[in-house]
Amino acid sequence: MKVSTRVEYGLVALADIALNSENGCTVSSAEIAERQNISQKYLEQIIIGLRQGGFVKGMKGSRGGYVLSRPAERIYLSEVLNALDNNILADAHEAEETLGNDILSSVNSCLWNKLNGYMRQFTESMTLADVIGEYRKSTGGGDMYYI
Repeated sequence: MKVSTRVEYGLVALADIALNSENGCTVSSAEIAERQNISQKYLEQIIIGLRQGGFVKGMKGSRGGYVLSRPAERIYLSEVLNALDNNILADAHEAEETLGNDILSSVNSCLWNKLNGYMRQFTESMTLADVIGEYRKSTGGGDMYYI
């Protein structure tokens, strides 16, 4: 399955904001862009979608930036995917009834709609906190000191 960079970078930006605003600080788009090697201009377009979806809120001022609008445990990946690209979890469209479409209907019903259903179910049970937890696990959980 291929996901658009808009969705991919949107999830990365959300995780970055969650990780870097834990101590109450805001996170600027410039900081995210630099840390994640994403074009700031493109990232700002994605953040508009995240704001409209209710995942982040912007703070103005000299120390302005973004924070999560709700805890990471309450941001479900299905919501983020739908906000950034409402086609990812959509069922395959049934073609208009014409002769010879029986196979297409069967393929849509048997394969694509079921696959999308499993994906919807999976992403509805997974939160941004799960992504952050996986990141921490893969990076050793934080600062490591060796003696």
